[in-house]
Amino acid sequence: MKKAWEPISFEVKNWKDTGTYVISGGSVDEIQQLLDDQIVKTQTMKGSPYAKRFEEEIVAWEDWLKYTQDVIDVWVKVQSVWLYLEPVFASEDIMKQMPEEGAKFKEVDASWRLIMSKVNTGPTVNEVMSNKKLLDQFKDSHDSLEVVQKGLNNYLDTKRAAFPRFYFLSSEELLEILSETKDPTRVQPHLGKCFEGIKKLEFDELKKIHGMYSSEGEYVPFMTEIDAMAARGAVEQWLIQVEDMMIASVRDVIGKSYEDYQKKKRKDWVLKRCGQSVLTISMTYWTAETERALREKGAKGLKEFQGVCEAMIEDIVQLVRKDIEPLDRLTLEALIVLDVHNKDVVKSLAEAEVSDINDFGWLSQLRYYFEDGNSFVRIINAQLKYNYEYLGNSSRLVITPLTDRCYRTLCGAINLNYGGAPEGPAGTGKTETVKDLAKALAR
Repeated sequence: MKKAWEPISFEVKNWKDTGTYVISGGSVDEIQQLLDDQIVKTQTMKGSPYAKRFEEEIVAWEDWLKYTQDVIDVWVKVQSVWLYLEPVFASEDIMKQMPEEGAKFKEVDASWRLIMSKVNTGPTVNEVMSNKKLLDQFKDSHDSLEVVQKGLNNYLDTKRAAFPRFYFLSSEELLEILSETKDPTRVQPHLGKCFEGIKKLEFDELKKIHGMYSSEGEYVPFMTEIDAMAARGAVEQWLIQVEDMMIASVRDVIGKSYEDYQKKKRKDWVLKRCGQSVLTISMTYWTAETERALREKGAKGLKEFQGVCEAMIEDIVQLVRKDIEPLDRLTLEALIVLDVHNKDVVKSLAEAEVSDINDFGWLSQLRYYFEDGNSFVRIINAQLKYNYEYLGNSSRLVITPLTDRCYRTLCGAINLNYGGAPEGPAGTGKTETVKDLAKALAR
């Protein structure tokens, strides 16, 4: 058994550009297997009645095997935590923000480098295990690294508490952002997880932010520029400003679209405009026109308005057939889906001879209102704020009677500060319905 260990060495490899080494998994697995086999053999020998004469030698060998196994177990744990934390604390920004944990990690790092350089010069297992202080060193390192990791998790939690959208990012992604605070553009790859509609922000040479791009390439300018460098490395501070400016800018674009609707023909109004504002204001004016028809002429007014709805769809269809910008085409695709639903609603109300705006047939529809410069969505007795989350130029779901029923229930729940959970077989559109309602409410 002792002879079996003579040729066995730890396989050590350089780790990136850190200037130190790590042990490879292959050699550790081989050593672990040999240890398991020999521990079983040694314990079997120890239980033999003929082992009395060799008892001291067997006990000493068993102790060596167990010591080796304990060292390797802790070593592998320390290595995995060190590999995770090393690139984190290699960043000056993180070291400044976490001085205590940084100093503790530096101690462990120095100890790790010393041990690994010795292992590199004498990698045989017998040579490495002749150091009887090795287990204690690794245990101390592991305890210190656990403290550092706990401190790091607490630090990440404070960042997430400051900017809750960081909860959508994994710890590794968040650390990547926080370790490069001098360069705000490093946040760009992770924006999509924090903001549903934002693919990237428009930075100038001075790292000031002027607007946002959606994944479809739609651009919405910010009302005022944001100076990302003024936050002095506090990423969450300027991201909060981006969030506030996103809401303010979308509200501004929707407000301007509301005013422009009355000044232009609808087929001209829909072009060269933010898709989200087109859909929202189109729904707002449809609600207003339907209610006016009901007030003035009742069911007869609805029949007349049905013809207007059909004419509006025909105008948009003619527009789609022309050579228009790809972004406008995306907007019109979503608009046609909503327009067709609106026409169907007016038709069904006219057939049911609804003549009052307080009739349940009308109240049960998703209705948009623009009051005091703000959009609201009402359905039955629920009134919900339109949240102005930028959604980009995304498509919309075809609305069916079942979708409508889901909207009524979920909006009623949101209005009472409850949650909702659609139930049903797989692949029937539960998730898509909830996502589409989120688009309808811009949340």
